[in-house]
Amino acid sequence: MKFSVGLPKNNPEFVTCIIENKEQIHEVYFSWGDFPNGRSQQVQDEEYMPWELIDIQREHLKKLSESRILLNLLFNANCYGKDSQSRAFFEKIGETVDYIKEHYGLSSVTTTSPLIAKFIKNNFEDIEVRASVNMEIGTVEGMEYLSDYFDSYYIKREYNRDFEKIAQLKSRCDENGKKLFLLGNSGCLNFCSAHNFHDNLVAHESEIANMDNAYHFRGMCHEFLKKEENLKKLPDYTNFIRPEDISKYDGLAEAVKLATRVHPNPEMVLKSYIKGKYSGDILRLLEPQHSIYPYVLENGEPLKLVKII
Repeated sequence: MKFSVGLPKNNPEFVTCIIENKEQIHEVYFSWGDFPNGRSQQVQDEEYMPWELIDIQREHLKKLSESRILLNLLFNANCYGKDSQSRAFFEKIGETVDYIKEHYGLSSVTTTSPLIAKFIKNNFEDIEVRASVNMEIGTVEGMEYLSDYFDSYYIKREYNRDFEKIAQLKSRCDENGKKLFLLGNSGCLNFCSAHNFHDNLVAHESEIANMDNAYHFRGMCHEFLKKEENLKKLPDYTNFIRPEDISKYDGLAEAVKLATRVHPNPEMVLKSYIKGKYSGDILRLLEPQHSIYPYVLENGEPLKLVKII
């Protein structure tokens, strides 16, 4: 299995790790500039000025491109607000795609927006257009509705362990010349009722940061897992794929995406999945991570909830 890995804002050691393991890398995905996306904006950081982050990203993309590693550009925000349909917004997208193609090469775009997908499809025939995991596509019908604009799809994460469902979707993709991808290390809880709300907050993060906010929202999962009685349900309420199980998906997916853009130790995540082995608290591999101290979720088959004090 090959992996799609996210490019952190400033982690040259991880870029080196990617290049050293490029035979196992399907692509590197990244956001650009001030475009909202599924995480904080690329140019938004407490430690660096925006121009510094731009320079760092350009340097890293250049190294990856020179190593002939495929690049995937993200337009995967859940909401683009007033810009969602504006002519200026699509002109900006076109200029961005043109620039990245010319300077680094660009093989694919991942988006949550059918309009962005349509725009890329109509203007950049050589670029693969992929439906984001945040579109929550989990049925044949869901793929068919979008088939004119998307070349590939991320399967709804809740079906990661449903091999019958994956095989059904893979078969339909094969019949129609499409590709199927999985997200391997999501820490999101299954069928989270607040997931869309949370993704919308992330999309508007820069605006929200300038407001006098009455509440801070970290995600309902953190509140849910504060209650000790809920911890025993954690293995069944999650959808991550253990590194030891990754080989079971050979032939079922084009690649497995690893969430590494904001993970504190992306190198550990990538190497664990490449080796197909991890020892310890499996929650450390996930994004978002969950601290359930004084418990850990010990990796194994089955997973074990262990109290460490």
